[in-house]
Amino acid sequence: MKRGRRPSEPGRASAARTGAIGGFAGANPLVKSWRRIRALIVREVRATFRDRFTVTILVAVPIGALLLFGFILTTEVKHLALGVLDASQTSASRRLVAELAAQESFDPTVVATRDELERLVASGRVAAAIVIPPSFDRDLERLRRDGPAPEIEVVYDAAETVLAQNAEAYLRGILGATARALVDPAGGRPRVTVASRTLFNPTLDGTAYMVSGTYGFVLSFLAVLITAVSVVGERAAGTFEQLQVTPATSVEIVLGKLLPLGAVFAFDVFLMALVAGVGMGVWPRGSLVFFLVVSAVYVLISLALGLLISATSKSAAEAVQRSVIFSIPLVQLSGFIFPVRNMPTWLQWFPKVFPATHYIAVSRAIYLRGEGAATLWPELLFILAGGVVLVALAVRSVGARA
Repeated sequence: MKRGRRPSEPGRASAARTGAIGGFAGANPLVKSWRRIRALIVREVRATFRDRFTVTILVAVPIGALLLFGFILTTEVKHLALGVLDASQTSASRRLVAELAAQESFDPTVVATRDELERLVASGRVAAAIVIPPSFDRDLERLRRDGPAPEIEVVYDAAETVLAQNAEAYLRGILGATARALVDPAGGRPRVTVASRTLFNPTLDGTAYMVSGTYGFVLSFLAVLITAVSVVGERAAGTFEQLQVTPATSVEIVLGKLLPLGAVFAFDVFLMALVAGVGMGVWPRGSLVFFLVVSAVYVLISLALGLLISATSKSAAEAVQRSVIFSIPLVQLSGFIFPVRNMPTWLQWFPKVFPATHYIAVSRAIYLRGEGAATLWPELLFILAGGVVLVALAVRSVGARA
């Protein structure tokens, strides 16, 4: 009787490999499919958790966004700088100012003249101001005898539309409640007239506010992203290393990268200004040429930051991730959407580290208030200083990779 031949050792090894990949030969196709999917899931999980940067992003970004939007970037008015011109100087007016301070919504700053008050509002040192008339005490007495209600003037910079509306609503509520307590402590309807006077944006139109801030967002995000990805791509192709072995110095390489891209993005700013002016009717109240010059300087800062990101990225995908992660605090904390002075006091120093915060402030000052270099020099000085530091770091990073 013949016996069947036993499979050779190589044959058995091949069958074992086939079983490991496709599952047991007699297994149900759905079971084999699930086993393959499970193997892929395990592989992907292991690969993800081996990348510490990805794991950090997966955990830190959602938590950070939640804290920023839910706690820090609130529309509630807290400790907002408030200018106060108390022309009455009576016990009733002083109580009114004390009530404003006690609510913790405003931090009053008492001034002596109306000119000083308006300078504080125009410069952005205070978000709003009130003017208590000299006849305030007498008006309260007449109100107790059913006379006309006293009038308090509220002055605020309406360029920051959301903040201006919130501040006015808070002031109306606090002033009305305090006047009611002064006249009729037992209760009754608020009996005070609040006359509002807005500066720089009387119609509370938010278009100009958003347009002037969009420049900072576009230049900070897109310029950084394009530079980082392009340089990482050149590193992967080997062309950047070829450039580094040429007689060109690190400074020359950096300038050779920054200036052409800078010219392109500066032209983009010019096109954006034309589209905003012609298409939306939003032209800067200040000098357009001055705005374009400041924007060109800021473009170089963003490009230098892109070079720094490329120096720490191993691939184009990682460069994109780092650029996007950088843009999150930029959008949330630079004042593009949420006013910096409406943030908690202990946090307001952090956005001032970003050159984007100062550029957006300069852009809005030129567009909304028509300011020039004479009043904006502190912001311009910070932008220039940040540019020098970032370009120097970019030169160093290029030299270190040489």
